[in-house]
Amino acid sequence: MLLPFIAVFIGTKTSDATWTPKLALDLEGGTQIILTPVTTDGRQPTSEDITQAINVIRQRVDGSGVAEAEISSQGGNNIVVAIPGKASEETIATVSRSSHMEFRPVLVEDYAITAQPTADPSADPSAGPSADPSAEPTSAPTAGESAEPSPTQSSDTTADATDDESAPATAEPTEQPTAQPSDAASQEPSPAATAPSEPTSASDKAYWVTDEVQAQFDALDCTDPANLAGGVSGDPDKAFVACGVDSDGNSSMLKYILGPVEIDGSEISSAGSGLETLANGAIGSRWIVNMEFTSKGAKEFSDVTTRLASLTTPQNQFAMVLDGLVISAPSVDKTIPNGKAQISGSFNQTTAASLANRLSFGSLPLNFEVQSEQQISATLGTEQLQKGLLAGVIGLLLVVVYSLIQYRALGLLTVASLIVAATLTFGVIALLSWTQGYRLSLPGVAGLIVAIGITADSFIVYFERIRDELREGRTLGAAVERGWARARRTILASDAVNLIAAIVLYFLAVGGVRGFAFTLGLTTVIDVIVVFLFTHPVMELIAKTRFFNEGHAASGLDPRRLGVPGTRYVGRGKVAMGRREDTEPGEGSLAAEVRTPVASGVGGRGDGLTIAQRKAAERAAQQRLAQDPVADAPTDDATGDAPAEGSER
Repeated sequence: MLLPFIAVFIGTKTSDATWTPKLALDLEGGTQIILTPVTTDGRQPTSEDITQAINVIRQRVDGSGVAEAEISSQGGNNIVVAIPGKASEETIATVSRSSHMEFRPVLVEDYAITAQPTADPSADPSAGPSADPSAEPTSAPTAGESAEPSPTQSSDTTADATDDESAPATAEPTEQPTAQPSDAASQEPSPAATAPSEPTSASDKAYWVTDEVQAQFDALDCTDPANLAGGVSGDPDKAFVACGVDSDGNSSMLKYILGPVEIDGSEISSAGSGLETLANGAIGSRWIVNMEFTSKGAKEFSDVTTRLASLTTPQNQFAMVLDGLVISAPSVDKTIPNGKAQISGSFNQTTAASLANRLSFGSLPLNFEVQSEQQISATLGTEQLQKGLLAGVIGLLLVVVYSLIQYRALGLLTVASLIVAATLTFGVIALLSWTQGYRLSLPGVAGLIVAIGITADSFIVYFERIRDELREGRTLGAAVERGWARARRTILASDAVNLIAAIVLYFLAVGGVRGFAFTLGLTTVIDVIVVFLFTHPVMELIAKTRFFNEGHAASGLDPRRLGVPGTRYVGRGKVAMGRREDTEPGEGSLAAEVRTPVASGVGGRGDGLTIAQRKAAERAAQQRLAQDPVADAPTDDATGDAPAEGSER
């Protein structure tokens, strides 16, 4: 539990970490930037273009490490970006940078965190995965020329759906690469050969993949959010190293070395998604993305697909690069002469529509003009934060007062557990603020306040289970053991429900509500840690002390206050005196229950009790256990007491 504090302490000495968590926009204020999208061809951006532009900007902001930023449209044409704190010039430049799409051939494809140089795919078709970034990386077979994509490939580019689809591609990878035409072989010299002075094509791996490019590729970690922020695509006439992203802007677990730009994104005339149309005119079940080029783009795309269709994986793929990131890299299995491409793969309705929107956005290059940049004050400010913290302190004090009244000295364990939970929560938030850029918002503060009740509820469940066991007559040690076995199931079930609710709320909500869900889920996990690693072990220790074990009146475990019977009738003419021990096997019992016979002899002989003592014990037992079978025993008409065998009246 000390790890967060140790990490933050080290960070304060070696980095820019602080003990104070960062605050979100509603509590600290920040920088507001108003951007106006402007198209390069003078057309008016549509609402879909504005929405896609917001998604691109949000991806950039999140990738730069800024949390709790607010990005929205204003007036239908402007985009408002509000960033907590003082935005750096680098952040402003990142947000306002124009976005553009390009088509580049894939030279090398590998997993996102591979540190070793990628093997030559022309020598081993299984060296690199072939997959659409929106799908899981899978090993791709060698693609043959066909109208129907290989079933093992996650994304393929085919001709217009009206073409013949009767010839399926090879479904299994071959051990040796498919023989290539002589012109393709001349395009791919062996790695041992000296790099040519001039490239034969944009897919000439021997020319474009230099030692410098290979080193950049090996060092690129596409699981790092900073590498998923997007950026400038680089020199269009040189090779480029990029990460792949899925429809949500997350890493697709693939990275690429790409050749020079061959087709500009502005050559896309239209893009859309829908269910595929089969050769017989029927509607199929697969979701696809249709893309159509302009007349100039159709000619360029025909030349590119003619070359790519003759190459092996992954060099038969072309990458769609938007904002410096590969949004899709489908493979080509035949020449597409008419400029109408169909992208198929592991799509559903949402991912297909997302890719189509990105393609449409890329076909309409946008520049973002900064209309204004100003510092804004906190919308809620320090006063609201103070009130929120005051509400938390009041709630905490009420829980403490209730615990001390209800549990007396045992309530101090509740107080100590709450302090440990609050301290651990503070340490984790400070650590996340430093390492992940997390910022605490007012909804997040509300989640922390709600957590006080959730945490206290776990302690109450535990203590009440112990007291229930004490009421059964068990000693404190046995009561703690049995009570914990019963309480932990209830605590885990309750916290599991809270955690599931927090996770669902976090992923379905937007804005500040996500801050509430995050702190609620965080404190729920911390509650489990504190109860298991602090509250229960401490309870086992104090149960061994004389003060609690003997049931002191101020301990909160006083048998008389809990209603534990001092003398109780146990049936068959017997009563039990004092507190019983746990005798059930496997539960750590130390001694057997003590039972005193009520009438085992004649005239009081052999039982150790006089007649008066025996009758007094019977009356006490009858008063405590009204439904005991003794009520059915015959009674003396004069006294109402059960006469002993052989006794004199």
